[in-house]
Amino acid sequence: MGRRSRWEYLREIYARYQKASRKEKSRTLTEFCTVARYNRKYALRLLNGEPPKRVPPEKRKRQPKYSRGVVEVLRVIWEAANYPWSLRLRALIPLWLPWVKKHKEISPRLEKELLTISPRQIDRRLGPYKKLVKKRLYGRTKPGTLLKHQIPIKAGRWETTEPGFGEIDLVSHSGDRADGEFIHTLTFTDIHSTWTETRAVMGKSQAFVKDALDDIRDKLPFPMRGIDSDNGSEFINHHLVAYCEANQIKFKRSRPYKKDDNAHVEQKNWTHVRKLFGYLRYDSEEALLKMNDLDRGDLRLFQNLFLPSVKLVAKKRVGSRLRRFYDSPKTPLDRLLDSSGRLSLKLAALKALRNRLDPFVVSSRLDGKLRQIHALSNLRYNPRERERAS
Repeated sequence: MGRRSRWEYLREIYARYQKASRKEKSRTLTEFCTVARYNRKYALRLLNGEPPKRVPPEKRKRQPKYSRGVVEVLRVIWEAANYPWSLRLRALIPLWLPWVKKHKEISPRLEKELLTISPRQIDRRLGPYKKLVKKRLYGRTKPGTLLKHQIPIKAGRWETTEPGFGEIDLVSHSGDRADGEFIHTLTFTDIHSTWTETRAVMGKSQAFVKDALDDIRDKLPFPMRGIDSDNGSEFINHHLVAYCEANQIKFKRSRPYKKDDNAHVEQKNWTHVRKLFGYLRYDSEEALLKMNDLDRGDLRLFQNLFLPSVKLVAKKRVGSRLRRFYDSPKTPLDRLLDSSGRLSLKLAALKALRNRLDPFVVSSRLDGKLRQIHALSNLRYNPRERERAS
């Protein structure tokens, strides 16, 4: 029964209810609730209130404001940018739109809709496409026992307004077994700019981890001033301590069994490693070379030049809930450009490179290289992949 039909039925039953006896009122009320599907208390308020004077007009349905073309362009950008959440997607639309025009025909009206759509509307429009497989596994790092007294514990965040202070962590690519040698990914995340670098290393050799960190340090567009690691033996060792002392790098560690102390790099472990390489096992030299080629090239450029991220600004307790406030989404390169008083040669080169690169081409090239790396995974330790292959 529609809204107008219910109102007409109320007008007819209202007079009968007013004249009815106590028992008849109860039966009439039950009949009214059954036919109109009203709650009994609400039906009583209607029948005991003012008599209905007129039938209310039907509500006009809002016409969709955004066309199918907007949804299609949003979906294309969203997939090419590796599925960012709506706030980040809204921030990267102006940056990617000039390149969208080279791949699709964008009318002035469509461009206006893309630039004015809100994050909430993006969530609604992309809702049918957001059915992704989610699974969660944990890394396999063992705590180191040496040199802990020489490396101070950092329980809070780096209090800094300049880049160079970051967190490091190791992500295993062991599949469903941890025996033998397999590849790990070393992740470095700068706290101030969110700039992230990754390198693949075979095993957890202390020397290999130090060499990978040294390679990251050479590629950073700013000097490395401090690092914060967990208590794994791949970090708490003489090699890394001596390296940090020789290069005047502050070295701190998190509290044991407190992953939240390194929340920044833990989040990047998901977006920059797990979402790309999955939970497969990689243990070959060919996979190591291809992963490092990806990490040093298209991956670092795509994530740091084209994908904006948000930073936590403040927390506020509201009753039993904790509200978090974030700044406006910016790419790591834009954060570096905003914080740099004088434009360095590396930042100037990266800015010019971003103006030349087509993010859709970089994304397509990235997908192709990832498919090659996935094909190099060890199916013996990936049961699900082995079943699919057979």
